[in-house]
This record gives sequence, C-alpha cells and structure tokens, in this order.
Amino acid sequence: MIRRIFTGGCQCGAVRYRAEGTLDDPHLCHCRMCQKAAGNYFLPLANIKRDDFLITRGEPSWFQSSHVVRRGFCRDCGTPLFYDMPGEDFLNIVLGSLDDPDDVQPIYQSGIESRMLWFSHLPRLPEKETDNRTEESAARHLLVLASNRQHPDYDTVHWPPKEDLL
Repeated sequence: MIRRIFTGGCQCGAVRYRAEGTLDDPHLCHCRMCQKAAGNYFLPLANIKRDDFLITRGEPSWFQSSHVVRRGFCRDCGTPLFYDMPGEDFLNIVLGSLDDPDDVQPIYQSGIESRMLWFSHLPRLPEKETDNRTEESAARHLLVLASNRQHPDYDTVHWPPKEDLL
C-alpha cells in the first residue's frame, strides 16, 4: 500500500505540518460553531491518525471551543488549521490549509441544519475569473504579487525569505 504524504500550513508560514497516510472522513461541516471558527459558511475537514501527523514548523495556538473540542490556528495570521478532540487517536485537518486542497474531496456534509439556505442556488450564480485586462487591475495584480507575504504551497527550509529579515 502506498502511503500518501500531505503537507500544509497557515497563510504566513509560521505553522507547517505533515500528514502521512490516509485523510479519512473528508466532509464539509456547516454547523454554526464551525462557521464561526472558519469565518466562513462551512469548514472542510478530514482526519489523520495522530501517529501519522507531525508539526514541522512553529506551534499552533489553541482555542477550547467546547468541552470536547479545541481548535488549532496560527497566532500570527489567524489561519484555522485543526479541529481536535483530545483523547481520540486522530486529529482533524482543515482541508483549505493543505498545500494542495484539491487532493481531498469531501464525501458528505454535516451540520446541514445551519447550512446557508441559498447554497442550492450557487450553480446558477454568474462566475468571474480574476480580471487583469485593464491597466488598473493589472497594476493592482502586480502590486499584490510584489508585496505577497503568503507562504508558498510547499515546504521551505526557511521562512520568511532571508531578504524579508533585513
């Protein structure tokens, strides 16, 4: 059996992790607590056995959101990273924090009693790609690229880049 390796971390790169094996139970949770924790309409999660998981850079901060659950996040940039039930043999990873979030496809939705009523209309909404055709939008895009502080979607030996430390 081939063991997959998943890497990920926060937006600023202060916290990085590695998971080796299978990410089980991939799903979208719509419960109100996950909405608040993600600052979004749902939270995509999957779990990994604790023995197959390692923090490779930094340390997450933790918020005890209930008696049985704590949530891990980056204290520097605020990225939600983990949903943890201490005492269980697994840890849930927030799938958007994976370096390649398309690697894991959710297989069901939970907490649907809190799902946004308008979600069923999403396929009918107009779609737009990022538009860099105008001079103003192209200039803004170049400014964002030049000042980007987001960690790349792969492990780095050092972060932030050395030139940022000068």
